[in-house]
Amino acid sequence: MTEAVRLSKHLAALLPCSRREAEMYIAGGWVRVDGEVVEEPQFKVTTQKVELDLHAELEEALPASMLWHKPAGIDADAVENPLAGLIKPATHSADDASGVRLLRRHFTHLSSVIALDPAASGLVMLTQDRHLARKLGGDFARFEQEYVVEVAGQLAPGRLERMQRGEGIDSQVPPYIKVSWQSEARLRIAAKAILPGQIQQLCAAAGLTVLSIKRIRIGRLPMAKLGPGEWRYLGADERI
Repeated sequence: MTEAVRLSKHLAALLPCSRREAEMYIAGGWVRVDGEVVEEPQFKVTTQKVELDLHAELEEALPASMLWHKPAGIDADAVENPLAGLIKPATHSADDASGVRLLRRHFTHLSSVIALDPAASGLVMLTQDRHLARKLGGDFARFEQEYVVEVAGQLAPGRLERMQRGEGIDSQVPPYIKVSWQSEARLRIAAKAILPGQIQQLCAAAGLTVLSIKRIRIGRLPMAKLGPGEWRYLGADERI
């Protein structure tokens, strides 16, 4: 073979199998060209060595969803594809137990679900599934979010209860807020439908200065062992 042809066409003739099956194998990361995994069916080959992994499975390559420990100062919702260079193989958590195979195609067209204040760090859910992103974004009021907030200042008697009523929030007061002390300078705040900036408003109205905010849980999904900047796949059996 000297004329360049699509990898999917070449693989279909090589196995043999249908063109659709060849495309599924390629998109699933099961095909190597001269020893390198190629995930694009349209990749052109001539005399290269094309191999199918012995453990290849013929299944649809589904959109990926991930959990990410966002560092403070990054706005995951600011511009189109803001996560380029941040979600990559090098930042994949070694503790990922999802069983999902890492593919290059998983690092494109990601969008965040349930916004996190750019100034805050902590758990963010990312997905390539646009339908899932719209559904969870629209239903975000159902999911409790848990934060650890480092503060400075003294809290006057009765202020904790007033914080739980949402005093200081200028609009769309969350329907549920639970505030407790985790240590002398650290608050634990659990809330539903809380928006970026509202934790700062709560604390300012109570006479506290916010030093840092970290989201450690969304619904039933904890951040657990994810280090700053690390990510892992969302397992098939996990639910928010």
